[in-house]
Amino acid sequence: MTEPTLYDVVILGTGPGGLQAAIHAARKKAKTLLLGRMDNSSLYWAHVENYCCQLKISGEDILNTGREQAISFGAEIRDEDVLKIESDGSLFSLELESGELITGKTVVIATGSSRNKLKVPGEKELLGKGVSYCVDCDAGFYRNEVVAVTGCRSAAASGAVALTNFASEVHLYCEELDVAEGLITQLKETGVKVHNGSKIQKILGENEVTGVLLEDGSSQNVSGVFIELGAKGVLELTAMLGIQLDESMKYIDADKKQRTNIPGIYAAGDICGPPLQMAKAVGEGCVAGIEAATYAKKLEMD
Repeated sequence: MTEPTLYDVVILGTGPGGLQAAIHAARKKAKTLLLGRMDNSSLYWAHVENYCCQLKISGEDILNTGREQAISFGAEIRDEDVLKIESDGSLFSLELESGELITGKTVVIATGSSRNKLKVPGEKELLGKGVSYCVDCDAGFYRNEVVAVTGCRSAAASGAVALTNFASEVHLYCEELDVAEGLITQLKETGVKVHNGSKIQKILGENEVTGVLLEDGSSQNVSGVFIELGAKGVLELTAMLGIQLDESMKYIDADKKQRTNIPGIYAAGDICGPPLQMAKAVGEGCVAGIEAATYAKKLEMD
């Protein structure tokens, strides 16, 4: 069996914080891997006019330029998400959506903070009463129940697979499934019922979730709805490693060197809290990239 590739710095998130971290880590000659899909970044869809020394420019253009810079300094970039992170006390093991395992001496989390909403009737009203945004947090409440997952990317697909360990039946609703072949295989092998081209229009129930109404007018009885739009979020990733959150339980608690409570884990950008601005993300990414690369190099000498 081939040993997983070892990196000095693994960065999650291809927004401004992640890209800046990759640029600085790679410039310090650290073996650097940047993971994530660029269009998951909120900046990708924005237009920027409040960033120092830069006139109005599209977020997409900024990210494309940052990507080119990171590559030019030696960073490797892969357009896929991380499904799982574990630590053996010295190195971090990461499972990618392709099924590949890699290891890192350090990890920088720069995945942003926003929870994408489905924006359908019943979502807000039934939050915590059957509606959840975190499979890893809430799956255990649905043993032997029928549940629905909605989303088209790795968070939804991997979440649906994980739920098969608890629920009696798992339905995945997506307009167009967009995940690696390895995840598609897992969906088939675990018996997830994939409804490609199907969209939830309404979450049904009064005091608790009882079902979902679909775009074609049909319905499905379920007791839980997991909204997993995009990549793994702060709740899932921190739950895996025991990373400390702030008092709001929304953001990672990091110090001025962007260190978390877990040695070797750093955080940068919106995931560290407001102001949710590109300027802050870039600054924190700079610090996180330098600190992570320095820490990884120090491990070599110890």
